[in-house]
Amino acid sequence: MNFTHIWVFFIFFSITLPSQDVDEVEETNARIQKLLSQAEESINILDFDQALQQLNTSLEFSKGIDNKKYIALSSSILAKLYYIRHEYSRASTELNRAISIQREIEDDMGLAYSYITYAKILISEKDSNRAHKYLNLAESLSVKNDNTEYLGIIHLNRGIINLNLDQKPTLALSNFNKAEGYLKDDETPDIYEISRLHYFRGKTHFKLKDYNLALTDIQLARDIGKEQSFNGILMSSNKVLSEVHEEIGNPTQALEFLKISNMIRDSIYNMNKEAIAVDATTRYGVDAMKSSLNELALQNAEQERSLKVNKLTTILSVALITILSLLTLSLYKNNNLRARANELLQKKNTELTKAKENAEKASMAKAQFLSTITHELRTPLYAVTGLTHLLLEESPTENQKEHLNSLKFSGEYLLSLINNILDLNKLEANKVEIMEASFNLEKRISDVLIALKNSADEKHTKIHFDFDKKIPRKLKGDPLKISQVLINLIGNSIKFTEDGDIWISVKKTKQDGPFIWLNFEIKDNGEGITKEKQKAIFENFTQGSTQINRKFGGTGLGLSIVKNLLHLLGSEINLESELGKGSCFTFELKFEAVELPKTESPELPSSIDNMELMKDKKILVVEDNKINQMITRKILEKNGTICDVADNGSDAIEKIRTEDFDLVLMDIHMPGISGIEATAAIRKFNDSIPIIALTAVTLDNNLDEFYANGFSDIIPKPYKTEEFFRKINNQLALRESTV
Repeated sequence: MNFTHIWVFFIFFSITLPSQDVDEVEETNARIQKLLSQAEESINILDFDQALQQLNTSLEFSKGIDNKKYIALSSSILAKLYYIRHEYSRASTELNRAISIQREIEDDMGLAYSYITYAKILISEKDSNRAHKYLNLAESLSVKNDNTEYLGIIHLNRGIINLNLDQKPTLALSNFNKAEGYLKDDETPDIYEISRLHYFRGKTHFKLKDYNLALTDIQLARDIGKEQSFNGILMSSNKVLSEVHEEIGNPTQALEFLKISNMIRDSIYNMNKEAIAVDATTRYGVDAMKSSLNELALQNAEQERSLKVNKLTTILSVALITILSLLTLSLYKNNNLRARANELLQKKNTELTKAKENAEKASMAKAQFLSTITHELRTPLYAVTGLTHLLLEESPTENQKEHLNSLKFSGEYLLSLINNILDLNKLEANKVEIMEASFNLEKRISDVLIALKNSADEKHTKIHFDFDKKIPRKLKGDPLKISQVLINLIGNSIKFTEDGDIWISVKKTKQDGPFIWLNFEIKDNGEGITKEKQKAIFENFTQGSTQINRKFGGTGLGLSIVKNLLHLLGSEINLESELGKGSCFTFELKFEAVELPKTESPELPSSIDNMELMKDKKILVVEDNKINQMITRKILEKNGTICDVADNGSDAIEKIRTEDFDLVLMDIHMPGISGIEATAAIRKFNDSIPIIALTAVTLDNNLDEFYANGFSDIIPKPYKTEEFFRKINNQLALRESTV
């Protein structure tokens, strides 16, 4: 793909850097641009080793100046290399990495490039529907940015789908002609894509039995491939020319073109010969040996003819025959050894493949189980958090309010715990992201202690809390993960301390500008842990002893989660304990102090902007769970909306077809058709109404399926009401601005 249009989007990057680094960064940007352009040229001529070197160098430079656009683009081009080499899994991994960054930095044309490459992979995997969806996503970005080159490439790949997968050559021809219009209108046309256009359009004419037009287009593709050293295009074009000439009755020319195609194919294999080096060496070694045998045979014949002339010649002939026999025997033994080695390797390879398939099946079964159990846990949890929110808004007494706040806090903790248990492997691999938010640490710990108060009272245990007054009121960090660490540690102390005391202390240790370091200490005078068990206690499903497990219960997972969470937050857990005298857990965390504006009251609750926007708006709630229907409806109606409910996707489609709604909240798992299928059906007759996925389905990093099928946004259940109202208001405001 031509990079002239891509570079335009990176011009302003260096403007934001300090003045003294501008020249150096501009020079680095120029080197990266040149390397990426050279890498794609190397890919087009199938020189993969050279392309890999250029891409690795560009990636190092990009990381050195923290240029996310170039980092993502390097991954996208590397994905193209893997795609051409038919390594589709590695190509998809690189594309997902690039797409994640490009979405984050809103790089439209980089994202369009990645979507087009993803579509090519799906075409190769014969997934026509998903390939079309990715091309549609790329087209919307290209139209938005008026990029004619990308529009041409999109129509070219649509034509390839029509030709190879949909079996619609006439429709393919229409798309190829549109592609030609876009590509040739571009100021700097992409020669490689134009050669592909002529090649596939020639194949289409051939399929439609229009041989003259087929020859014209394929010959153009061949000429471009020869001029630009596009060996893949050159090899394929000669092969199709051979097929056309064979069809129209020119066997001599057909054979000539086939020979050229095979010769180019061998040249390509030699250029990238690592994968076939052993086989090639073996084959050529045998050929050389056969040549030697033939020469010796000729010499032997000549010596036999001169047998009557010279006895010495006879003796030499016998000697040569003996040597020849020994060589033949050696070759035969070597071939047998090679055959047995190949058979053993094939057997081991089959065993490894079977083991790999079994491991993949087990992994898929585990993932399916976790997805199902997550959905089943989130659905009732949504009822708990939703009803808690409704009760808090109905003027409860102070005692009731305290209990409801504890229930709300516990619901949030339970959701976090579910997510972290299900993602324990991600925690250990440092793949869970840290969420930054400002919060009141003292109030957060107080909420934890309120939630654990009943457990402590049952054990007749007193909790003492000492919070350093030098600590700022507002800090920036991840409040949910800190709460989970404290709940696990304090809960662990409560579990093993009866008729005793627990001391929680938070002290400021140092400060550097806005950043401060706090030392957390959780100390008890309970059971304690032996020296031998103190290291193992942080492993999964491990407790101090079998007797402790029978006496106190539990999974032994809490301290393992604490260790992984603190590692994620850049800290380590330390333990001092003595059996029968208690335990002391300590760790240190870094925070950023947040200054409150003079007019801000830190005790005021947060509010949602533009709540008036929701009044009198008609919202359709699509949900099959009756309790969840009631909760969502009451939350919305308390804020002045008009609600209607559909029990399944089919009812939702009919309601939206016959009635006017301002917004739709769509569940995913429902009887009949799913929320994704319902949304795709609605988009066929209504592409303007906002549709938000309100779902308990566990979301991974790849959300393309939701957006490709027409969803405007996604709200995972259970949710915080602030996030719920914010996303609804955003979609309502966006719709009003476009009406």
